[in-house]
Amino acid sequence: MKRAAFYTLGCKVNQYETEAISEMFEKAGYKIVDFEDEADVYVINTCTVTNLSDRKSRQMIRRAKRNNENSIVIVIGCYAQTAPEEVSKIEGVNLVVGTKDRSRILEYLKELETSGGRRNYVGDIMKTREFEELGVNVYKERTRAFIKIQEGCNQFCTYCIIPYARGPVRSRSEENILKEVSGLAHSGYKEVVLTGIHVASYGKDIKNTSLIDIIRKVHEIEGIERIRLGSIEPTTVTEEFVRAIKGMEKLCPQFHISLQSGCDSTLKRMNRKYTTKEYLRSVELLRENLKDVAVTTDVMVGFPGETDEEFNETCRFVEKVLFARMHVFKYSRRKGTPAASYPDQVAPQKKEERSRILIELASRMTLEYNKSFTGRVLPVLFEQEVKGKEGFMEGLTPNYIRVECKGDKDIEGQILNVLLREAKDDYIVGEIVN
Repeated sequence: MKRAAFYTLGCKVNQYETEAISEMFEKAGYKIVDFEDEADVYVINTCTVTNLSDRKSRQMIRRAKRNNENSIVIVIGCYAQTAPEEVSKIEGVNLVVGTKDRSRILEYLKELETSGGRRNYVGDIMKTREFEELGVNVYKERTRAFIKIQEGCNQFCTYCIIPYARGPVRSRSEENILKEVSGLAHSGYKEVVLTGIHVASYGKDIKNTSLIDIIRKVHEIEGIERIRLGSIEPTTVTEEFVRAIKGMEKLCPQFHISLQSGCDSTLKRMNRKYTTKEYLRSVELLRENLKDVAVTTDVMVGFPGETDEEFNETCRFVEKVLFARMHVFKYSRRKGTPAASYPDQVAPQKKEERSRILIELASRMTLEYNKSFTGRVLPVLFEQEVKGKEGFMEGLTPNYIRVECKGDKDIEGQILNVLLREAKDDYIVGEIVN
C-alpha cells in the first residue's frame, strides 16, 4: 500500500483543504502517515501571508525529501500560487498545483508517475469564477469541524497578497454546505466553524443567499449544538445583522472582527473600508444585544509610515475596546502589493518594540476578560488532554474562553457545565459540576 503524508502551513482554510485532499488520497487506497515518517508522496499546503511563511514552506519541502529521497513532493497552496516558478526550482519539488484544480491532484500525480520529471499546473487564479468543491466527511479532530463556505477576496488591502493568491470571491452553494454539515452532525460533531478567505463576502456572487441565510440554515441542523464564524469585517456587524442573530442560541457569542490598526490615517493607507468610529459602533452593537459576548481581533504593527503617534493611537483605541483576545503581528513586505513600494518603511527593531508593547497589552486584556467570568458556571466543549498535565482536559466556552479541568479522556467531545474558578494568563482553571 502506498503512503501519503501531509503538512499544512497557515490558516484554517488551508487546514480544511488539507483534510479534504487527505480524504481523496485515502479513498484512492493510500495509507495516510505522519509527515515525519517515510512516505511515497508528500503534500505540502503552503502559506504566503508573510516572508516567514514562505521560508517555512521551503523548509518543509526540503524536509520531505530528506524523509524519503525517492518520494514525490507535491506543493499546493498560496505560496505555490503566487510564486510557481520559484517553488518549481526548489530541489526535490515534483508537482506544483497552487490554489485551484486541487480536485485533480490524483490525476496529475498519475501523469507524473507515468512520465516522470517536474510539472507545474498553476493557472491564472484571477480568472476563476467557480467555487472548487473539496468536501470533508471525517475530521481527525473529533470535536470541532471547519466548513469552508467561501473562497477568494475582493478587498485588496494594500499590504495583502491573498487576493492575488486566492482570486476573486466565490461562494459555495447552500446545498453543498448543508449536506456537509448534516454529514458531520451525523458523525457526532457538535461544533462547526464557518470559514473562508473572506467570510463576510459569502453570497455576494450568487443569488438568493447571504451570510445570515446560511447561518440560519446551519442553525436548523439537528445535532449541531454550536456554530462559530471565521473572521468578519466590522462592516458586517450592522443593526440588521445583530437583530438576525440575536435569537440564534447555537451561534457562539464570539466574533473575530479584524481591526489591523486603531488609527484612521493608517487604516486609510491600508485601504481598509471602515473608520475606528465605525469599528467601535460594531462592537457596541454586539455588546448591547448579546450576553457575555467576546470580541477578538488582529492588529498589525509597523505598517509603512506608521509614526509613534499613530501607534500610540492604536494602543489607546485597543484599550478603549478591551478585546477578549488579540493577535499581534508585524507588517511583512510582500512583493506585488502596493504597500511594498510605500515610503517610510518601519525599521525591524521598531516593529519588534511595538509588537512587544501590544502583546503585553493583549495579555492584560485577556486576563481581565477571563477574570470577569470567575465564579460563573459555563458550558465547555472538551477537546483534548492538556499537554504536559496528566489527568487534565481542556476545552472552550461558547465565548471562546479556554478552560482546563481535572478529567478523563472519555469527556472529549462532550459539553459539560464547569465552575470557572481561577483566571490565568490565557485560560481559566475550572471544575466540572453536575
